[in-house]
Amino acid sequence: MRKLYSFLLGICIIIGVLWSLAAFLQKQSGPAADKLVIYNWGDYIDPDLLTEFTEETGIKVQYETFDSNEAMYTKIKQGGTTYDLAVPSDYIIDKMVAEKLLIKLDKTKIDGLENIAPEFLEKRFDPNNDYSIPYFWGTVGIVYNKKLLQKAPQHWEDLWRPEYRNEIMLVDGAREVLGFSLNSLGYSLNSKNRAELQEAERHLQDLVPNIKAIVGDEMKSYMIQEDGAVGVTFSGEASEMLAANDNLVYFVPSEGSNLWFDNLVIPRTAKHLDEAYAFINFMLEPENAAQNAQYIGYSTPNIAAKELLPDAVKGNPAFYPDKAALANLEVYDNLGSDWLGIYNDLYLQVKMYRK
Repeated sequence: MRKLYSFLLGICIIIGVLWSLAAFLQKQSGPAADKLVIYNWGDYIDPDLLTEFTEETGIKVQYETFDSNEAMYTKIKQGGTTYDLAVPSDYIIDKMVAEKLLIKLDKTKIDGLENIAPEFLEKRFDPNNDYSIPYFWGTVGIVYNKKLLQKAPQHWEDLWRPEYRNEIMLVDGAREVLGFSLNSLGYSLNSKNRAELQEAERHLQDLVPNIKAIVGDEMKSYMIQEDGAVGVTFSGEASEMLAANDNLVYFVPSEGSNLWFDNLVIPRTAKHLDEAYAFINFMLEPENAAQNAQYIGYSTPNIAAKELLPDAVKGNPAFYPDKAALANLEVYDNLGSDWLGIYNDLYLQVKMYRK
């Protein structure tokens, strides 16, 4: 019996040691243990800036990535992982504010907000910038290879030309694809009119013979390697394509398109608030924002940073359109789950027609 007691005591001691070790390792390696945890899109910051931030402040950074606003939203809402900063897009910020997933910013702790151009502040998704700080902005437009086309596109409707058969690549997104079809018909890309949406979906059915592929990041390599003549993509993606192939041109059709914003926010589960504000301030410094814009290729809302960019970049109307052109663009509204479901269903129908 004494041997049995000794055996059980030994088991209990082992379990205790293992439990303590597991708790220690979790504390050391957990996402919010001793690091500022940033949740961002993949390859959406110059990694040298993360190193510089740590060297300047002594704050370590753990950088994690997502590939869609919806994935980011779901992860933060579930609350299983603690993030100190995230970089959602406009319409999802509105949704996150409504669901109390974000912390209201203490602007007394923010330095450099005056560097943000007024036209990029106080947007409908966050009217007073109580929850978000602009990070990057851009457009959805058309990139094409002037060497491969006899006649270049000028408008969304040009994508339906029969000579573009099996030449067009589309970014894989319901809002983007339904959006340019709506714009081509003269409708808002935030339409909540069923007749307009159904017309846009039928119009896309007619485009199917021209669609070579519906893709994600790989569009860059396809266009650079001249495996396609035309693409519908984001301005920052187009910027990288143009830098690698002189035959490529990017433009935003004059009849309208999407103007999008990605912003820095602090999720409600954040554990390192002082460190989060330190990073926001670091990224608002003009030199850092300019370095980031040069690396990423997207447009910076930081006017002081913009002045530090090469003339060929800041003077390019495709990536820094004037105020008149900006006025003709629309920011995605938070449509709500029902209408978003309708957009997704119509988009899936279009994708099915390609099979």
